[in-house]
Amino acid sequence: MSWALSAKEALRKGETVQIKPRGHSMHGKVNDGDLVTVEPCDPATLTVGDIVLVRVHGNDYLHLVKAIDKGRFQIGNNRGGINGWVGPNGIYGKATKVEAP
Repeated sequence: MSWALSAKEALRKGETVQIKPRGHSMHGKVNDGDLVTVEPCDPATLTVGDIVLVRVHGNDYLHLVKAIDKGRFQIGNNRGGINGWVGPNGIYGKATKVEAP
């Protein structure tokens, strides 16, 4: 079961969720254990630099929109890594608040 499964289900229902992601790939924007509020969003409103809950190549991430091209979104972390491109259906929500523990 994916760590993000319940968050994705709630976001699909239009609910706002709070998650505590683990790891260091987003250090500086989202640190290990921060409390992150994620809200449903219209992918058409996303801009480069937004933090999104997304599924890329079968994996769930709370990562950055790195580029946008013809309705597709390039996703990557805050350390220069790139996960790949996704369509709007791969994006579940946008981070709207990040709180340190």
